[in-house]
This record gives sequence, C-alpha cells and structure tokens, in this order.
Amino acid sequence: MEELSEDECRWLLREPGIGRLAVVVAGEPHIFPVNFATSGDVVLFRTGLGLKLEQAIGHPVAFEVDGFDAAAKQRWSVVVHGRAVEITADTDPFAEDLRRVPVTPAVPGERLHWVAIYPTQLTGRRFQVSGDFAPPPPT
Repeated sequence: MEELSEDECRWLLREPGIGRLAVVVAGEPHIFPVNFATSGDVVLFRTGLGLKLEQAIGHPVAFEVDGFDAAAKQRWSVVVHGRAVEITADTDPFAEDLRRVPVTPAVPGERLHWVAIYPTQLTGRRFQVSGDFAPPPPT
C-alpha cells in the first residue's frame, strides 16, 4: 500500500463523479452517495431538504471517493475531512463562483441546496490488486 500526497489526492478528485458523504446522526455514522465536483480543494454537491443536509451543514464530515487504474492494476481511495457549509444563498463572490461549477445530481427531484466541503485534511492511498481481479462495471 502506498500513501498518496495531497497533490495526488487533488488530481484524483478532479473528475466529477460519485462519492460518499459520511455524517454522524445521533451518534451513529451515516453514508450517502452523492454526485460531486471540485473547485480547487473544495468538494461540491447539491442536495434537497432532509437528513443529509441537516446533519452535514456546520458539522465535521468525511467524503470518500475511490477508483481503479486498470492499466496499472491499482485501486485508490481519497478521503476528505472537513466542514460542510451551505452556499446556496451565499453572496460572497467565491461562493458565487463555486455555484457555477457543473454538479449534476443523478437522482430525480429538486436538488436546490449547494453544499461545499472545505477540507481540513486530505489523505489517500493506492494499492496493487493481485490475481485476476476485474474492476466493477462502470456506473
């Protein structure tokens, strides 16, 4: 297993996709899949009203994304720890720029609330896959 540098983690996060948001609800961990994009170090997603929004905003969260490099037969995982902030109505120019980043939710319904995760820690690892491991089918 190889620890990734913060620059490598940023590079792996650059492509929009599906990640997992981890929050704590009544002392128990909950994980939500979300479509995301990044702008610099900031992870962005859109959501509707509900538990995910209520428990993420203003609280420490973790966000994880992983992938497979078929040519190198390597798996990788990047974890972002930070604080989630709702930027839906934020008039700060930086927040306005963040809302211009294309984030397309996969689930039908209104996803009017923009959430930014400002990282406090960025970690990742890469490891070789042994044998005849086949990657999961594309999503």
